[in-house]
Amino acid sequence: MQIALSVKDLTKQFGDFTAVKDLTYDVEDGKFFSILGPSGCGKTTLLRMIAGFYKPTTGSIEIQGKDMLGIEPNKRPVNLVFQHLALFPMMNVFENIAFGLKRRGEKGPGVEKKVNDMLERVGLPDSGPKKISQLSGGQKQRIAIARCLVLEPTVLLLDEPLGALDAKLREHMKVELKKLQVKVGTTFVYITHDQSEAMVMSDYVAVMNKGSFEQLDTPQNLYSNPTSSFVAQFVGENNKFNVALQKDESGKFFAKTKNGGLYTLSDSFKLQDSESFDMFVRPEAIIINPANPKPEFNVINADVKAILFDGGNSRLLVTPEKTDEEIIVSLPQNRQFDYIKAKDSIKIGWDPEAAVCFNKTKEQIYDDEI
Repeated sequence: MQIALSVKDLTKQFGDFTAVKDLTYDVEDGKFFSILGPSGCGKTTLLRMIAGFYKPTTGSIEIQGKDMLGIEPNKRPVNLVFQHLALFPMMNVFENIAFGLKRRGEKGPGVEKKVNDMLERVGLPDSGPKKISQLSGGQKQRIAIARCLVLEPTVLLLDEPLGALDAKLREHMKVELKKLQVKVGTTFVYITHDQSEAMVMSDYVAVMNKGSFEQLDTPQNLYSNPTSSFVAQFVGENNKFNVALQKDESGKFFAKTKNGGLYTLSDSFKLQDSESFDMFVRPEAIIINPANPKPEFNVINADVKAILFDGGNSRLLVTPEKTDEEIIVSLPQNRQFDYIKAKDSIKIGWDPEAAVCFNKTKEQIYDDEI
């Protein structure tokens, strides 16, 4: 396993503020690695340290085993794609892609061959003579990436490159970017606040919060096995219940809500009895009107507040009876529950294995109280 990028004990402080705290991780060669987090979590600062625009306060950055300390940005084997692309409007497509090659002294037929090969790889052959103003948003995106890839960087850094695109084009470009990365084989390090982008494209995702990684894992494990309350809330849609834990004589745990609801928890949770926990249940894990549920199933009566129609992603917004809590329930795509209407009373249920629980931090307890 060859390591393209290695970060060890990396910290960046701006005065008294710590933007990045003691990060250590490796990115394998040829992988699509995403850093996912909310605005202000430190992900752009991290990317700028890798690119060489910021000097770390402490720690090291290695690219293919070579220490980058003191190496200028233009001497590092990385290239950075910005959200606003920074294509040169006075140059045509060919000239934009050839710019970096000519800056480092390359001339002649070799430049033309590299540019045309790269246009072919990004799916835009014969586009060299076009003006930048003649390109669509998605085409501009691919040209900006081609301009970086033609320089054959060890690592391509992408700073929210889809943020300026409209929703439909963004969905299309997620697929295109993943296909392109697989095709060219370059290591991509991608930062985003959009969890869908990170989950669709990445081999590995680091979920970042307040300068640290909460969890670094495959998209599948982040979704199915979050290791913190923050990850459970930030990755995918989740129903959150503020609960206290109770334990019966046999040692089995139950989650009790403020409204008196009592839910069975899986035996796999080895938690200490506490007043402060978050329980999460994914909308697709909740079954509508469960038939012949298992004895351990959590089944409750609920009132349908609204139908949230969104094609294959349609959901119900329901309220458990005698509470003011709101729960999102996925509607199966086989349309078997199309008869359900707002104000109907239904039953919903979930397997205890579908729920995850985490201790609240002092900060989370405070946030819930205000």
